[in-house]
Parts: sequence; structure tokens; C-alpha cells
Amino acid sequence: MFLSICLNPTLQKTLRFPLLALGEVNRTASHRLDASGKGINVTRVLTQLGKEAIHLTHLGGVMRPLILSLCEQDGLNVEWVESDSQIRFCYTVINKNDESVTELVEESQPVTAGTEERLMEKFNEIITRFDAHNTIIISGTKAAGYSDAAIPAMVQKAKEKGLCIILDIKGKDLIESLKYEPDIIKPNLDEFKQTFGLDADNFDLHGIVLELAHKHKCRIVLTNGSREIIAADSNEIYKFDVAAHDTSAIQNTTGCGDAFTAGLAAALNNKIYIGKEDFNAAVNEGIRCGALNAAFERPGVISCDK
Repeated sequence: MFLSICLNPTLQKTLRFPLLALGEVNRTASHRLDASGKGINVTRVLTQLGKEAIHLTHLGGVMRPLILSLCEQDGLNVEWVESDSQIRFCYTVINKNDESVTELVEESQPVTAGTEERLMEKFNEIITRFDAHNTIIISGTKAAGYSDAAIPAMVQKAKEKGLCIILDIKGKDLIESLKYEPDIIKPNLDEFKQTFGLDADNFDLHGIVLELAHKHKCRIVLTNGSREIIAADSNEIYKFDVAAHDTSAIQNTTGCGDAFTAGLAAALNNKIYIGKEDFNAAVNEGIRCGALNAAFERPGVISCDK
């Protein structure tokens, strides 16, 4: 079983234009609306891979029935707590003329007092249903109104229960969670550099990655769009050629990183003790799922029938 957590729910509007002219009125009949955000995308891909997955988040405002309806249409199991905050919209603008994909992101409204307490109570209840070595995936940034302790506290409780932990987070949330020795951290390269203050280009990336993996007894996977993936355990650096997978039919890159995370987690299949072969196979499955996602206009999927 998998629990996918994201504290920043999103309604994603995707608009495709044959030609986008800046500074002009642009009209399109090609558009769609999806329940999204990193956690929902991860949950949807896990579900499409045939895995039993729960998504945990907060919800509020007038759009809550809509996002729950969209999740129900996708067959997603969503557990939520009241936040009294409106759900944000984000936008993907696809310009078919030059094949560019532009993301427009709304910052989320702050959750109200009591949301974090309700969320932690729900989290604690859910993990009582989990057996040792089931997997928890925490993705994305959290909405304002949560304390800095929220995500590290979930990591700590999950590790105490013996669960496998995969983190696709950054910044202080990641730094404060590392002390509890998550199994895999998966920021992208830019997020990793920002988190650890690596502003210049003349640093020893491989050395830093190996040091962190050894210190915190975790595996690290650094995605970088369609470019080479760097991964490590405490002893070795691994490199993966994303270009080796078919990316000829790219439609929309939104959600590719989330599809990667879901594929990685699904391939590990709740293993907390991961051998080298398992790790390499899981990264390659993540790459496969990310490439599949890119082939669809809909975000956060590896197959699409609507």
C-alpha cells in the first residue's frame, strides 16, 4: 500500500494553442481541467500502475466538490481535512508552434488554524492501517499556515513504524527531514542546489551527493528534465540516460517528475531494504513512467482514455 501526501492541492488547467502570440488575444478550443498537484499526480500514476494508493491532503472552499469529483472520476482514494482555504488554480500553456510548455503557478492561500492538527490526526489514523515496509511518498511544497515541523514530524512517525519513505521535497522541509533517515530523496537538480546552497557551477556534485547519502543513510535521485539523472547510495554514483527512452511524442511535460516518482515507488514495491539491482531497476521504471506522461496532453498520467 502507498500513502501519497501533498499539502498543496491544485486544479490544473491545460490550454493548447496552435500559435501563441504574446501581447495579443489568444483563443483555443483545446483545453482541459484536471485534479492535480504533485500528490494527486503521484496517486493517479500509482493507481494506473495497479497499486493501492491513498492521497492525503487538505481541502476547502467552493472548488472542493469539483476536485473531489474529478478525483472520483479517476478512481482515486482521497483522504482530506478541512482547511477553510480556496483551492488554487495552476495553468499549463502549450504552444504547438514551437513545442514549448509554460507553467503559470498560483501561490496557495494559507490554511486556517487547526488544519495542521487535523491533518496530523488523520495521518496518524491512516498509518495504523499500514503494515511495516509499506511506502509513504511526500511531494511538493506545503501551503502557508503549516509549521516547519509538519513534514519532518510525519517522516519521523513513519520511520518509527518501519515504513519506506520517499521524499520529493526541498528546502527546510527536506533538510529537517534528513535527520530521520528517509529511504530515498528525489528533488530535481535545481531544487537540490537551492536547498544546499550550491549556487556556483564549480562544486563537486558527485562528492556532495555521496557525502549526504552516507551521512543520512539514504539514496538520492536527482532528476533534471530530459537530461541525465544522477543517483547515489552511500557507496556509489549512478548515471541514467533519459534520452535513451522514447521522447519523440512529447505533448506535455507537466507531471513528468511526479510520474517518475510513482514509477520509482511502484518498482520498489514497499521494499525498505533496497539492493543495487532493485534501485537501478526502480530508477529506470521512473524514467519510463515520466516518458509515458510526456506523451499525453493530460498531466500526471501514464495512460489516458479521456
